[in-house]
Amino acid sequence: MRELDIYAQLARLKETDYKNTLAIISIIESLIDKGIITKSDIALKSSEIENEINGEDKSLIN
Repeated sequence: MRELDIYAQLARLKETDYKNTLAIISIIESLIDKGIITKSDIALKSSEIENEINGEDKSLIN
């Protein structure tokens, strides 16, 4: 029975992850369509955040 609970929880997490991803994509695409941001802005910010998460942000050292 416990194994079924784990599978149910994983299924809910997967659905939540999908919905969150869809919402984020919708927001980004709307902002791009309105000319508020560009795909380059998103790529740059994503790279900055990834570097910060990985402890590679050299600007924090200076």
